[in-house]
Amino acid sequence: MTIEKQPFAITLNVGSSLANETGSWRTERPIYVDLLPPCNAACPAGENIQQWLYRAEEGDYRAAWAEIMRNNPMPATMGRVCYHPCQSACNRVQVDEAVGINAIERFLGDKAIEQGWTVPVTAPDSGKSVLVVGAGPSGLSAAYHLRLAGHRVHIKEAGPMAGGMMRFGIPAYRLPRSVLDAEIRRILDMGVSIEYGAKVESIEDEVGHWDAIFLAVGAHIGRRAYIPAGESARIMDAVSLLQDVEVGEKPMLGRRVVVYGGGNTAIDVARTARRLGASEAIIVYRRTRDR
Repeated sequence: MTIEKQPFAITLNVGSSLANETGSWRTERPIYVDLLPPCNAACPAGENIQQWLYRAEEGDYRAAWAEIMRNNPMPATMGRVCYHPCQSACNRVQVDEAVGINAIERFLGDKAIEQGWTVPVTAPDSGKSVLVVGAGPSGLSAAYHLRLAGHRVHIKEAGPMAGGMMRFGIPAYRLPRSVLDAEIRRILDMGVSIEYGAKVESIEDEVGHWDAIFLAVGAHIGRRAYIPAGESARIMDAVSLLQDVEVGEKPMLGRRVVVYGGGNTAIDVARTARRLGASEAIIVYRRTRDR
């Protein structure tokens, strides 16, 4: 009796395509998906994190800093106050722990201040002028990128100093003013002019004098919780308190201070109250401890 020899592929039992690496999947085609690294995707400033980390690991700190500066003009500031969602998204945590991205950014930002690194404006003069209303993080960043594009930029700031909520909303013990001032000065040295005590009452008065106007008026109004305490306690909003401390008008808070809220600002105010002499600072938070 002669047994006919059959091709190998059809001698396998049904369901054995994994062994023979054949089957319906042969008709499928891969789809190219262009995704950012998880740290980049989570960065609010849009930094190319894996690129500047690569430069930093090589020891080329200036190139790493220059890569950050393509998107974020204030790395020494952000290296101190950013809540670093990039590290929460970092998939290195699946191996051991997240890369210390924020600390490296701070190191590079401080290195730039220490070494006096600057950002050259290489774009030709566009002949366009832009007014930026407000010298907070948004206004300063807009001025920086507009200047890099070759535009003439003038900032009008209602207050006596630049920085916005970086200065008036974040205590100096978290963000040293020498660091903030150095990064602001670097932006101004690029050819950005600034005018203090120049509150813009009506934007219509500025129309026609500039090719474009960027409004960066900030978020200086605190949210208040109207607690029916009567005359038994002095109630202040946190933003006003931090602003007063920054300009040297330190409020008399008394011995016991209660802070309603549990966010970053609440923690800043509680710690500031202790620095102002309060013997007790109590944080009252409406959510549970694990929140």
